[in-house]
Amino acid sequence: MTIRTTIITATAFLALSACGKGADTTATNTAVQTANTSEVALPPAAPAMTAAQSFANAAAASDAFEIATSQLALSKSASASIKSFAQKMIDGHTASTAKLKTAAAEASPAVTPDPTLTAEQQQTLNQMKALNGSAFDQGYIAAQASGHQRTLDVLRAYAASGDTPSLKAFAADLVPTVTAHLNTAKGLTA
Repeated sequence: MTIRTTIITATAFLALSACGKGADTTATNTAVQTANTSEVALPPAAPAMTAAQSFANAAAASDAFEIATSQLALSKSASASIKSFAQKMIDGHTASTAKLKTAAAEASPAVTPDPTLTAEQQQTLNQMKALNGSAFDQGYIAAQASGHQRTLDVLRAYAASGDTPSLKAFAADLVPTVTAHLNTAKGLTA
């Protein structure tokens, strides 16, 4: 860590700690002198997310989104074809999650997929919860088509240039399945 960074960090810390308090110049002078004469121990920075971790998180979130929206479709849709598709998505993405966990565990170093939905996925899911009837069915079809297209793009990219063999193989193996899901979603009608 450079002395400049240390000084900036110490100054920021002191400025924040002084908010709402009277000026204590003795403490400030001591902190500045300490920053000038020695290194200040800061917590280690979080390591940058690897490409493998980023891919695993995207794949896990995609599975979680498809499962959540499809569970919603089972309870909200009146269409037999949409309910049938939704059950296939739950089954397919549950299996995909299991395969992802296996591939991630085989990675070196091992990766732990985080299924937390992205802000966009969460917003779409929240909007779908408010829909009913044909508006829900149309929203579900649109969410499935766009979600599967994004997932397909991520899979293809990682299969082509991924840096972790087990995840790269997982991505390549999943491309045909996600392509089939996308084509089926595009053929659904509300």
